[in-house]
Amino acid sequence: MAMTTRNGKKLVIVESPTKQKTISKILGNEYIVRSSFGHVRDLPSKDIGVDIDHNFTPTYVPVEKAKRLLKELEPLAKNASEIYLATDPDREGEAIAWHLVELLKIPQDRYQRIYFHEITPAAIKESFSHARKIDLNLVDAQQARRILDRIVGYKLSPLLWKKITSGLSAGRVQSVAVRLLAERAKEIAAFQEKEYWTLNAQFEKPDTAPRFWARVLKWNGKNVEQTTTYHLFAEDYKVKSTVFDKPETLAPVSALLRKGPNTVLKVEKKEVKQKPKPPFITSSMQQDAYNKLGFSSQKTMMTAQHLYEGIEISGQTVGLITYMRTDSFNVSKLLQEQTQKFIAAKYGPDFVPAKANIYKSKVMGAQEAHESIHPTDVNRTPQAMKPYLTADQYKLYELIWLRFVASQMAEAVFNTVTIDIAGESAEKCVLRATGRTVKFNGYLSIYRDDEDSASGKDDSAALLPALTEGDTLTLVELASKGHKTTPPPCYNEASLIKTLEKHGIGRPSTYAPTVKTILDRKYITRQPKTNKLVATDLGITVTDSLKDYFKEIMDLSYTAGVEEQLDKVAEGKEGWVGLLNGFYGPFKQELDQADKGMQRPGAKETDEKCPLCGKMMLLKHSRFGQYLVCSGAPECKGKINLTSSGEKVQPEATNEVCDKCGSPMVIRTGRRGKFMACSAYPKCKNTYSVDAEGHKVASAGPIITETLCDKCGKPMVLRSSKRGYFLGCSGYPKCKNIVNISDEEIAKIKAAHEQKTAAK
Repeated sequence: MAMTTRNGKKLVIVESPTKQKTISKILGNEYIVRSSFGHVRDLPSKDIGVDIDHNFTPTYVPVEKAKRLLKELEPLAKNASEIYLATDPDREGEAIAWHLVELLKIPQDRYQRIYFHEITPAAIKESFSHARKIDLNLVDAQQARRILDRIVGYKLSPLLWKKITSGLSAGRVQSVAVRLLAERAKEIAAFQEKEYWTLNAQFEKPDTAPRFWARVLKWNGKNVEQTTTYHLFAEDYKVKSTVFDKPETLAPVSALLRKGPNTVLKVEKKEVKQKPKPPFITSSMQQDAYNKLGFSSQKTMMTAQHLYEGIEISGQTVGLITYMRTDSFNVSKLLQEQTQKFIAAKYGPDFVPAKANIYKSKVMGAQEAHESIHPTDVNRTPQAMKPYLTADQYKLYELIWLRFVASQMAEAVFNTVTIDIAGESAEKCVLRATGRTVKFNGYLSIYRDDEDSASGKDDSAALLPALTEGDTLTLVELASKGHKTTPPPCYNEASLIKTLEKHGIGRPSTYAPTVKTILDRKYITRQPKTNKLVATDLGITVTDSLKDYFKEIMDLSYTAGVEEQLDKVAEGKEGWVGLLNGFYGPFKQELDQADKGMQRPGAKETDEKCPLCGKMMLLKHSRFGQYLVCSGAPECKGKINLTSSGEKVQPEATNEVCDKCGSPMVIRTGRRGKFMACSAYPKCKNTYSVDAEGHKVASAGPIITETLCDKCGKPMVLRSSKRGYFLGCSGYPKCKNIVNISDEEIAKIKAAHEQKTAAK
């Protein structure tokens, strides 16, 4: 029974300020909508925060921003007639709702938990009719994951500091992700390239067009094409080659075909149907956005968040897509019916499938109760929404819209023709020509699969003449081509996420932050032109050290097994403390063994001479990358930084001259980014900070302005960082107020400062 209050309004707490704005407009004046700004409590940042000896009891502390937030939420919760917790529809959202209840001390009979997969008036109003209490099983699953990751991170990281170098980190998911790239680097290095040859023949039937090409399929009764399977760490890699390993091995085949006769052995015609792909889930959206738009996984998720939380359209804030963290292909029946009507009206009734397309998830542990990622209203076409969206938002919305509409369309239909040709006889030589024509475009009229375009399966396949069995063909031309087998490809963001998903490592919400973390830690690097992800020497060193002593944590199947256990906790089939007990016993033994046995990697000798003293230099690694250091250290300070590919980091030339010794100044890169330094280092150690454009920043300190801080009243000062100039409060660190300013304002402040300095 609701309490009588002073204002009688209902309080709704959501996760983000954008959702607060959107939902406020939908619900109207009888509701107060407030944002929690994400998590309100977490494990402490400077301590493990888990009592391992007492059932892994966690100690939660309010996050910094929540301390101010609580002062606003406490009176609102106390006076509200009803309290609704409307955090995201996943385990993280459930945990945030639980932490809010704990922090605000809300009695069980004073709150309801509501959730929705899309921010539309219909979905939000419908959510109130399905209000429930917090699902503690989901909270336990999130808590178990958080504690598990905290234990791994807090126990392994100090071990890496002790055994390898300071500042390193390890994690349950991130370390396996790094291992994928480290093992791939070794597989590429160990690959042995082989040469092989193929032979194609162009034929024609007299008085029949067109000419066409066929490839040699069999020779002396054996298949020409061969497939060698390499058993790699994460997946088998197949390499195609042929029996023709030298150009001279083609000579007898060429002679036979020139001699003839070349006769049509078999003509096979059939109709092939191709089904559309399912609507997006988190991983497939990230992969497609990377492949088609060039978006990083982090950029994709940030852009999708904006589309989900709401876009201002003609005075209304509208959520354009459903929740973007999901591994389910589900689509509501209502939306399917709406989409089928849309397809029939826009493309024609033939493009509507006879039976609605239903897709089952193949993702391990998929949450089938969730919805796939799709438009909230299919009638909001990308073109209609374009005026209200940024360029990135439009591109991603168009991709999501097209993929979804295509998933609800009829399949594509092709007429295929396969022609086998005998050179002399079927036992001696067989060639094959294939062709494919589109009979019905179906979903391909709006959406092309990458695999189709890459493999040539689309409607650009060769046209073949009308032939019948026994027809004699005339040889027009022979074309041979040399090939080399290629090593396994490097991962990119899309293929790495696909592999993590395939093995059940992590969950949709973890893919983007995992990639960002291992890039930030310099365990992997992104190649400048190709965007391929490559393990650094540091990443390989850490991986080798961990996999020798922590076989379970670094194993793909074990990591996936933990995810399955967490799913059981979420379903109420397993206790979270039991899960952690089962993990910690073996982990503690491995930790003790590693502490005794793991050896610090030694510095490698090189052929490089120290530029200061001439002694040989040693190759070493730190969390900032690899570098060369003089073997005469610490007496000699000679050091050369290296790029991730092992090349010397060359300083950038400038037009500046050192005001201490007159030598040219250069731009170097250090731990904190770029800076300007004297080229005569170490004799002259003069340095300057540089701004985002690489221009020298005067070392006289920040410029005090006449503008006052709107939070504490102290003067604001012009400061500079890697990203450019900004106004910061002179009361820092007590007051951390920061204000971005325009280039014109910066120029005015500098000019005024120069006038004052000149006057003095």
